[in-house]
Amino acid sequence: MIEMRKGGTGGAFVKRPDESLISGAIQAAVKDVYVDPLIKQYIVSIVDMTRQHEAVYLGASPRGSLALYRTSQARALLDGRDFVIPDDVKELAYTTLGHRVIVSPSARVKSITASDIILGCLERVPVPGTRARGGQPR
Repeated sequence: MIEMRKGGTGGAFVKRPDESLISGAIQAAVKDVYVDPLIKQYIVSIVDMTRQHEAVYLGASPRGSLALYRTSQARALLDGRDFVIPDDVKELAYTTLGHRVIVSPSARVKSITASDIILGCLERVPVPGTRARGGQPR
C-alpha cells in the first residue's frame, strides 16, 4: 500500500467518516446515559446552594443544572459507564458552574473565589446513596 501511494495515484482510499454523523451518534449516546432521580436532585441541590451561599452575589441558574446534568452524562460515557455516579457530578461541578457564579464584592475582598464557593456547596450538600436502576436506595 505504501508503494502504491508513493506516487500519489492509485491504491486504496480510506473514506473519512462523516463527522456530523459521528457527533450526532455521540450526542445520542450521552443522552442515553442513565441519571438516577437521586443524582438529579443532587445536581439541583448543588446549583440551588450556589444561590444561597453567603459569599455569592449571583448563583448558577437552572441552565447551570442542565449543563451539569449533561456534562455528568458525558463523563460517565467517557468512563465507559451507562450511568452517572456522584463523583461525575463532583468532578465537573467547578468546570461547569464556576463561571456561572458571581462572587460578592465583600467575599472578593476576603479572597474568596468561585472555586471556594463551589467546593463549599459540594461539602454542604449530602451525597446521595447508590441504587440499581429503578431500585431502592442502599
